[in-house]
Amino acid sequence: MAGLRIAVFASGQGTNFQALADAAKQERLDGASLELLVCDKPEAPVVERAGRAGVDTFLFRPKEYASREAYESEIVAELERRDIGLIVLAGYMRIITPVLVEPYYGRMINVHPSLLPAFPGVNGMKQALDYGVKVTGVTVHYVDGGLDSGPIIAQRAIEVLDGDTEATLAPRVHAAEQELLPWVVQRIAAGAVSLDGRTVTVR
Repeated sequence: MAGLRIAVFASGQGTNFQALADAAKQERLDGASLELLVCDKPEAPVVERAGRAGVDTFLFRPKEYASREAYESEIVAELERRDIGLIVLAGYMRIITPVLVEPYYGRMINVHPSLLPAFPGVNGMKQALDYGVKVTGVTVHYVDGGLDSGPIIAQRAIEVLDGDTEATLAPRVHAAEQELLPWVVQRIAAGAVSLDGRTVTVR
């Protein structure tokens, strides 16, 4: 799958977008290229990161549309126009609908700050700390329309240290995300990831 064209969806700081942009610039994505940033917050710092990386943007404000399906239809048209082969959700804080999920199932991945299926949804790190786990981590998974419920591609475990807070745990979680996500994208671009039901094989 050399030449895989990627769209990254993000809503905030864009640190995972930056990790992918850096990996692409350093030719660590097996020929894949970042073609588009999709962002629902035009003022978000990730938009500036895209500009510095020379990546085109599709910016929108959800309140200007009648429904989620309405703006997702525009997004899908843009993705098709650009021949996007992989969508990476990297801190994209919108609920997505079948309009986007169905045409890209098996070609859309998400990074989540917990060891799924534990602690899905928002505030995964806080959920883990509140529960008192000794090990947490990050997960990259396919998106299936449920709440962080798609088939798992790869995970990295992180020890929770005595006295850890969100502030002390977050840097280790983010570092793991920024290492794992480009690795998964590279394996997908290399044609080394296969999906069979809920079973994902990474060669």
